[in-house]
Amino acid sequence: MASRVLMPKGSDTMTEGKVLKWLKKEGEQVASGDVLVEIETDKVDMEVESMASGVLRKVLVQPGETVPVGQPLAVIAKPDEDISSLISANGGAAAHEAPIEHRETAPAQPPQAPVTAPARQPAAPAPPPTAGRIFASPLARRIAQEAGLDLAAIQGSGPGGRIIRRDVESATAAGTPMPAPALGPQLVAQGPEYRDEPLSQMRKTIAQRLSQSLGPVPHFYLTIDVDMKKARELRESANKLNPELKLTYNDIIVKACAVALTQHPDVNASFMGNAIRYYNRIHVGIAVAIEGGGLITPVIRDCNRKTLQQISAESKDLIARARARKLKPEEYSGGTFSVSNLGMMGIVEFSAVINPPEGAILAVGSVQELPVVENGQIVIGYRCRMTLSCDHRVVDGATGARFLQSLQQILENPILMAL
Repeated sequence: MASRVLMPKGSDTMTEGKVLKWLKKEGEQVASGDVLVEIETDKVDMEVESMASGVLRKVLVQPGETVPVGQPLAVIAKPDEDISSLISANGGAAAHEAPIEHRETAPAQPPQAPVTAPARQPAAPAPPPTAGRIFASPLARRIAQEAGLDLAAIQGSGPGGRIIRRDVESATAAGTPMPAPALGPQLVAQGPEYRDEPLSQMRKTIAQRLSQSLGPVPHFYLTIDVDMKKARELRESANKLNPELKLTYNDIIVKACAVALTQHPDVNASFMGNAIRYYNRIHVGIAVAIEGGGLITPVIRDCNRKTLQQISAESKDLIARARARKLKPEEYSGGTFSVSNLGMMGIVEFSAVINPPEGAILAVGSVQELPVVENGQIVIGYRCRMTLSCDHRVVDGATGARFLQSLQQILENPILMAL
């Protein structure tokens, strides 16, 4: 029976996806479970599998095109089956629709070594790019940067000579050399005064989520100054005893937040319209910036029940895979509270935007070495400013203040994390 394969819903926030590359060609045999196409979602790039067997009769969405979740991508049928109704604008009612099941365990990634493939038809020669301008998709730019390739040395096969993902992958497999960057007068900007890059699926979702957060959610902010001297001593002692641990300030702060949330469950909550939902488990999200633009929040689940060593190891793994866009949907959803840390970039203080439907997020600045007064004497101290953004529909001012007081007490007396 003929089947339409549909754009899958890769996450709760996904409303549309972009086709990156078809791994099967029209006329090629397809078996149930075969990897069919690579798509870009609002969070990750992933491979998706076919749930039907037959021949890939018709590709309806070409690489680079973005379509809503649930829209047909292709038609799989028997070689001699009539599929005219499936490819028409209103067709498909009589056919069985087979949505694609995505492989959450294996996000799309470039091939590890050159493989033999059917000969590709030579592409029409691309027009020379505008001086000073290289046309490339955002994904192609990111992959080239990770591979250390110069886009100027890669021939684009996309529309108008645009460099796309497969071009970079081919250059990587072929070992394209990276020429030395031009210096001197060549650095003077030429050509158009600006360029417009289409929004990635992740950036589109960020824009939508920020509108949903700052608009409807009534934010208010509370800032506290924390003495990080003992937390610093804990970090240095732990890393000296176990150099492979590489405990960070963020690991300590995440654990401290989890402990404070057990004492203040009113902050571990969400506004649900006609009710406030109080969570019985504590899942802390960590805001991670993605190379090339974007933000994702992997989640450490049951954070209050894990040791600092467990949190440190899990955090490093999640952050690395988040930056590589290889997280599973369940690894970046379901958080009940979030931490956003820009201290490593030298930011002293900032206010973060709440990640709906969570009720609060903690913004962490840098740990600064400053002169402070202790017992009437000026000594060297280590201070950190932290700002709690609260949804006023869930967290009152006094509730947020008490949470910060507890957080401060825990960080200034880290032994409380072990009790």
